[in-house]
Amino acid sequence: MLESHCRLSQIRTEYEAARADRQSLLTRLGQADGAETIVGAESGLREVMECVAQVSQSDVPVLIFGETGSGKEVVARAIHSRSKRAGGPFLRVNCGAIPTELVDSELFGHERGSFTGATQRRQGWFERSDSGTLFLDEIAELSLAAQVRLLRVLQDGTFERVGGQQAQRVDVRVVAATHRDLRALVAEGRFREDLWYRLAVFPIELPALRYRLQDMPALATHFADRASRRLGLPYAAPTRLDIDLLCSYPWPGNIRELATVIDRAAILGNGERLEIGRALGLMHGPLPPARRDSGPAPVADPSRLLSLDEVARRHIETALASAGGRIEGARGAARLLGINPHTLRGRMRKLGIDWVRHRTSRAASD
Repeated sequence: MLESHCRLSQIRTEYEAARADRQSLLTRLGQADGAETIVGAESGLREVMECVAQVSQSDVPVLIFGETGSGKEVVARAIHSRSKRAGGPFLRVNCGAIPTELVDSELFGHERGSFTGATQRRQGWFERSDSGTLFLDEIAELSLAAQVRLLRVLQDGTFERVGGQQAQRVDVRVVAATHRDLRALVAEGRFREDLWYRLAVFPIELPALRYRLQDMPALATHFADRASRRLGLPYAAPTRLDIDLLCSYPWPGNIRELATVIDRAAILGNGERLEIGRALGLMHGPLPPARRDSGPAPVADPSRLLSLDEVARRHIETALASAGGRIEGARGAARLLGINPHTLRGRMRKLGIDWVRHRTSRAASD
């Protein structure tokens, strides 16, 4: 019995040490990667950052609304890192990625033998987040049954593991997020009203990237710097033309898509420049001289943004004009755009572009 007790104590010590090492590593990686940096706090996200500063000092649940890729996890991490729980774990769970039959086991853990395959006791996300913050992403995807158990944890901090009888007590701050309209889901009976009220003590709404284009110069610079460090390439600053092109794109994937595009642009430019046009599958054409100054980029009016099809049409036509109507070859439009000729023809058909009117006599003779 004494030997077993000593072994259990050793396992607990090793577990706590491993958890501390893991959190320390994640913190260092986050700092090195700029994962907790919120760009735009001085402009487009000023109100969001004011909310983060206010709510970080309390332990109330926070509900973050925002489109996919808009930075909900970054805001959740910012709340955690500025709170008294900053020394504890920050764990993220994508509720939509957990199979319905495993939600209880994943969130609350299970006892040995509680179901087929449960060969040992297992802690759930709530126990592993004790003294820290649990970020429940895509909270709207939880089943109604799981919502009931979540509500109990939020109310009194207790739950039972699957197959267990003993109540477990945890001290966890919950930050939830969704891209769905929870009010509508409540009205439809697909999300519990009492859970909605419990979670929405302090709601924060993140604007989509297309509504905060004034932040584009700062965001592009931030992600270009991050790409340089991550990819081991020389830093290439975004140019005014790059910013104009980025502001012309509607960004359905928001910040996450922007980061990916700039990573791709840095690789394509090999550290000498950012190939934004190629990274987007487009080529930016010449801009009017008045737009070539080195001053700050203008704030685009979202109501006047071009549609993605119109942006694509203009860039393809610019490439065709530059190539004299030629599609293939070393000097063809497909090469200028960085895409396959077959893909270019397909896009031209879709957009109704007539390549013949761009064809010059020089191109015809080649």
